[in-house]
Amino acid sequence: MTSYEAGQRVALLHTTDPYTLLRPGDTGTVRRHDQRHNIVEVTWDSGSTLSMCLDDGDRIAPTATPPPTGDPVAEAAGWAAALQRMRAAGTEAGRTAAESWAQDTIGARAGGGTRLAAHRILSGLDEVDPVVLDALPRFSSAGDPVDTAGWELFADANGDVSGWFGLRIQQRDEAMAVYRDAYDTAVTDRVAELCQLAASPTGSDVSHLRPDRVRIGGVGVFSGDWARTTGPDGDDRIEVGFVGTLIDRWNGWAVFSCTREVAEAIVADQQRHRDRYRHRLREQGVPADDLDRRVDSELADLSFDGDVIVADQRALSDGPEAIERIPPDGDGRYMVMGRSWCWEAVDPYACDRIVGDLPEPDQAQAGPRPGHAASPEAEPAPAAASDTTTTNESNRRKAR
Repeated sequence: MTSYEAGQRVALLHTTDPYTLLRPGDTGTVRRHDQRHNIVEVTWDSGSTLSMCLDDGDRIAPTATPPPTGDPVAEAAGWAAALQRMRAAGTEAGRTAAESWAQDTIGARAGGGTRLAAHRILSGLDEVDPVVLDALPRFSSAGDPVDTAGWELFADANGDVSGWFGLRIQQRDEAMAVYRDAYDTAVTDRVAELCQLAASPTGSDVSHLRPDRVRIGGVGVFSGDWARTTGPDGDDRIEVGFVGTLIDRWNGWAVFSCTREVAEAIVADQQRHRDRYRHRLREQGVPADDLDRRVDSELADLSFDGDVIVADQRALSDGPEAIERIPPDGDGRYMVMGRSWCWEAVDPYACDRIVGDLPEPDQAQAGPRPGHAASPEAEPAPAAASDTTTTNESNRRKAR
């Protein structure tokens, strides 16, 4: 039970007396607090001496509101500070509401595919989908009298309840609008942050690697049409994406360099596609002695010879000299099938798996690496020009 001391200043919040002229916000000075009966005797500034029976529904609160200074500059500064505190309080409340909502949607209390749900919500936020936006928690004072909701929020933010009752109607509206906007903005921003974590194949925020943010010399996630598949909800998915540094653009496609780990994963993924295609041909009744020829004519054969990648495309391009050796550069990085395959930067959130070390947001988009500066739309090397059409078409048919 709150204890009030003689001489303490208080503000009226509510009284059950239907006949008093006192109104919420009126202030007064405590004469005595009978704690046995929980009655506070108050000398009100209006001249009333009505006592507050706190156990019968009367409500008061301590107040520390200073009197007006008469200085408009000081009062304007004080009002701006009060609004800033309302904005901070609205932001904190919005983030808390978003985190609670997310627990039942994409968090520990949610059932089913939380990653898919997070991906849907992110898409809805990007597209300003009203179905998604309307499902988010929004600030509302429904069920409470506006004055009650307002003074409680203002008191929590500013540490003083009576200040609310001294505001003009326009000021109350402004304070509530600031709180509401901060609350709703914080909800949307926090939900997006949590969905980015839940939708990420790595469990971390990878929004800085979205394709529209990848520039020459910057890091992105790369894949191609052959890796595209359909998710359980009919959405477009990518089986695996590979982390690399964009070093060139060729006929609209990406050319990137990658680490040995990523290069090995690309080689293994190509072998997986070859094995999958071989199995499909076998099920179709293709003779065993014709399987190798059919697979080689459709998909390049990649393998490592020491530190060098060997890309055998002789059957695919019908050229006996179409064997390419891809050594690492001076930094030990590989340009795997650049200017031959139709690589592109892809949305990391659409990937089921990502291979490679992901940079921090402030490290993703650096300048071009030494020796890799290139024009935005460089043409293919002359030596590879004769095989361009055949190779690209085969690459597009790779996952058929």
